[in-house]
Amino acid sequence: MKTLLIALLTLFYLSTFAQSTISGKIIDQQGLPVIGANVYLQGTYDGTATSDEGNFTFETDAKGIQTLIASSISFETYSKSADVINFKNITIKLKDDINTLDAVTVNAGTFNAGDNAKVTALKPLDIVTTAGALGDFVGALQTLPGTSNVAEDGRLFVRGGDADETQIFVDGMRVFTPYSPSANNIPTRGRLSPFLFKGITFSTGGYSAEYGQALSSVLLLNSVNEPQEEKTDISIMSVGLGLGNTQIWDKSSLSVNANYINLTPYQKLYPDNNEWHKPVESFGGEAVYRYKFNNDGLLKVYGAYSSVDFDLTQEDINEVNGVRFGLNNKNLYINTSYQDFLERDWSIQTGISFANDRSNIKINTSEIEDVENSAHLKIALKKYFSSRYKLNFGAEYFITNFKENYTDANFENTYGFDNNIFSSFAETDIFFSKNFATKIGLRGEYSQLLEEFNLSPRLSLAYKSGSNSQFSLAYGEFFQNPKNEYLKFNTDFTAEKTTHYIANYQYVKNKQIFRAEAYYKDYGSLVKYNTDFTLPTSTYDNTGNGFAKGLDVFWRDNKTIKNTEYWMSYSYLDTERNYQNYPTTATPNFASKHNASLVVKRWVENWKSQIGFSYNYASGRNYTDPNKGGFLTEQAKSFNSLNLNYAYLISPQKILYLSVSNVLGSKNVNGYQYADQPNTEGIFDRRTITPAADRFFFIGFFWTISKNKNDNQLDNL
Repeated sequence: MKTLLIALLTLFYLSTFAQSTISGKIIDQQGLPVIGANVYLQGTYDGTATSDEGNFTFETDAKGIQTLIASSISFETYSKSADVINFKNITIKLKDDINTLDAVTVNAGTFNAGDNAKVTALKPLDIVTTAGALGDFVGALQTLPGTSNVAEDGRLFVRGGDADETQIFVDGMRVFTPYSPSANNIPTRGRLSPFLFKGITFSTGGYSAEYGQALSSVLLLNSVNEPQEEKTDISIMSVGLGLGNTQIWDKSSLSVNANYINLTPYQKLYPDNNEWHKPVESFGGEAVYRYKFNNDGLLKVYGAYSSVDFDLTQEDINEVNGVRFGLNNKNLYINTSYQDFLERDWSIQTGISFANDRSNIKINTSEIEDVENSAHLKIALKKYFSSRYKLNFGAEYFITNFKENYTDANFENTYGFDNNIFSSFAETDIFFSKNFATKIGLRGEYSQLLEEFNLSPRLSLAYKSGSNSQFSLAYGEFFQNPKNEYLKFNTDFTAEKTTHYIANYQYVKNKQIFRAEAYYKDYGSLVKYNTDFTLPTSTYDNTGNGFAKGLDVFWRDNKTIKNTEYWMSYSYLDTERNYQNYPTTATPNFASKHNASLVVKRWVENWKSQIGFSYNYASGRNYTDPNKGGFLTEQAKSFNSLNLNYAYLISPQKILYLSVSNVLGSKNVNGYQYADQPNTEGIFDRRTITPAADRFFFIGFFWTISKNKNDNQLDNL
């Protein structure tokens, strides 16, 4: 009996305290062994690392249900719970960690810029340090491929699209009037100061389903969340004055900028080919208030006001005394946004933007008053299910009220419309591995004015072909309501439409970027009318169509030459349209077949100076010569411009800055104007439309006052 008891106790001991063997092999998605992976039982000290063949084995005293963990750099952590006796001779396949820096990015048609962008093609400070850009974000973006140089206009023309086909957003909210008004043949400027923004996303096509009402592209600007320190910036310029200040408190901060521009002194020193009765005078101010809540919520209120006033007479071949044009514009823009991280990996972003734009225009004896009130309300939710699957969805509402009063000696009338649009969107990011990902989206829009609902599918794919290269594809359908100049006279329209097809290749390695992108855009339902200009009596329809196809190439190098960075871009564009009052299909007069740019910046330590130059080229644009017949069949001369800038560090916080646009004084041609009637010899006389001035000179003194005596505005010049 005693012997039997001892035997039973021994058996119980062995069954209770005997060790188990855990073994197996760890491989990656291609079946290759993962070397040095950590394998262990959660909550114990039992574990090991894999061998050169990916094998592992270790002993454990643990019993019952346990959790086996396997982890390695560049792979997602593996976890499985089961009875410990089942962890023998197992094979574990680790998935690639798609959050690593070398993971694929879905970026067809998109240039990202900012500190957090995985691929930086154009940094925010490039906006103000690019020669010839003159501190305007549009001028800097025109050095990127996909844009066309329309020097007399100044807005963004992207891949064969009119400037009205590009929309601009700040912190996800629409900017309804992003450009300052101007006169014919005088380029406009963007209203937004680049100093308050930390990041830029410029989508030249195939953009996210979160954004709509843009046939060609969107430009997304993100304002700074938290300023680094309190400071005051003072600017004394040849064209005016500027003052900025930032204050920081415990949970909030306020940044304010103001500027006054008056071109009267400049016009006296360097007169142009216009007769100025009142040169451009403008005042602008903007502010960003930020408040951070304890639960990581961030409230930002951005406000901007600008006023522009000028009066001039411009040459016109059909007017002996020229055309008198005067304009007074006042613009108010307010943007309030809130973002927060919620429980269970949810996040929310919501906001409201409002714009009031009022213009009083005088053209000879005619007077026009335009008033536009617009608003954008938006809410977007994001759910982070895992590193491989993310969902973004939301809804937004656009409100536009436009009124125009037109008066001349013999006629007076009022025009207007309400253009309200409700939109909703849903989009998901799916990472099958760190080498293959997709973005799938769907956007729906209902226009109360057009009484029309449109559905827009969007799709992007990206495949990482090597350690430094990847391929991307994108497809999407895009809708946009007709322009104000049509809707104020007629509302019997459907939305204009484009379909985008994009193929992209990108190579990124050690501060060098190469991109090549081919695209095709199919236009439909474009607006046509049967008069020389849009009139209340014109006949309108949506029978227009067109296409745009081309190739964009970009190269940026911050490595090869010490203290020097440069980028080069080239765009080939083939586009035709039959829209507006076109009698036949033709290449629009704003589209250049070839566009190229070179930008170089160099810091010279011994001189305490930054030197930069840029060169812009665009092949000649089409025009119509009534003496030869045909429509838009002639071609003007090519556009060439070499621009220089120079910044000298007088002291750590004082900078002298100089720039010259079109240094060589190239005689560029913006087009030709022909007489309405032929002369006595049956020939239509013409005049050449040239820039108002061949060159533009700028000089400024910039002074920063802060606790850190080394801070300055060099990065902002």
